[in-house]
This record gives sequence, structure tokens and C-alpha cells, in this order.
Amino acid sequence: MSYQAVPLNKAYLLLNHGPTVMISSAFGDKRNIMSAAWSTPLDFDPARVVVIIDKQTYSKELIEASGEFTVLIPSKKIAKQVLQVGTTSGRDIDKFTEFNLTTVAAKTIQAPLITDCLACLECKLIPEPHNQNTYDLYIGEVTAAWADPEVFSEGRWHIKSDQKRSIHYQAGGEFFAIGDSFHID
Repeated sequence: MSYQAVPLNKAYLLLNHGPTVMISSAFGDKRNIMSAAWSTPLDFDPARVVVIIDKQTYSKELIEASGEFTVLIPSKKIAKQVLQVGTTSGRDIDKFTEFNLTTVAAKTIQAPLITDCLACLECKLIPEPHNQNTYDLYIGEVTAAWADPEVFSEGRWHIKSDQKRSIHYQAGGEFFAIGDSFHID
């Protein structure tokens, strides 16, 4: 997978359509990945995002220790792995290996990127202990953003392949994939 850089002031466009995401984290020789249904852009310049990460997760521990994380937008092609990493703890297994997720080094942080994702946002944690402890709400400043040029370029999604559609989690293992875009004058 080869990603193209996305200008940071346009990084919000990668999340604007509300996809299910995966969050990767790393600290020292430990790493983890989880799925998250609640994420949103927060600001344009500097680019910031918000993700909800339950206080009992292994990811929370790694993110708070390292001060960084990635927000990954998976494709329909890896929906099974999205469900697997979202329903398994990384405390006892390496979910990247267990679920055959291929990693790519990030440019500005240690947490890995994943191939077969439509887009990736590298984030530095903006510590807000009250929000983190009370609402499980984590704010990240985007330090690099990447997208698959086959599906995102010039600030727009243009998905043609069924397997390269973003996915949206409903509950109980049910997803739906994003539909076709259309323009209104």
C-alpha cells in the first residue's frame, strides 16, 4: 500500500463521513490496536480529532504512556479484522500478528499504520485528564495524514471498488459500507 500525504488543514475530511476507525498505539516494545465507532474531527488548523477510548482498555494505557496514537480508517476488505480487534484484548496477544494485520511505520510517531486502510492520521495526545477520566474522551493533534490515492485525492473521497468502501458499525457484528457520493449544485 502506498499512501499520499494529505495537507493537515484538510485532514478532517478523512473523518467527516463518520466511519468506524481503528486506533493503534505503542509504548516501548508493546503495541495494540482496537476498533472505535466514536471519532470525529475537532479542528482544522491545527488539525485535531477526538476519539472515545474506554478507561478499561489496554490501548488507553499505551496512549497515556506514549502520548500518541493513530486513527486508521479501515476498508470493507478488512471488516472481519476490525471486528476481531474490537472484541479481543491486546493484553495477552499481539492482535497485529493474530489477525494478520500488516503494519507500516508512521512518520511522526511510534504507533504503527496498517495497510488496507483507506486513510491514516498520526496523532499526538493533547492531555486533558478530566475529559479522559470522566468521559473517556481523547484529543489528538494530527501530525501527519495519509490516504490511499485510489480513493481519496484533491480533498474528496471517490470510492469505486466495493472492497475499498469505509465501514460503519451498527452493533452485534453488523456493519454497513458507505454508498456512492453525489453532487448537488
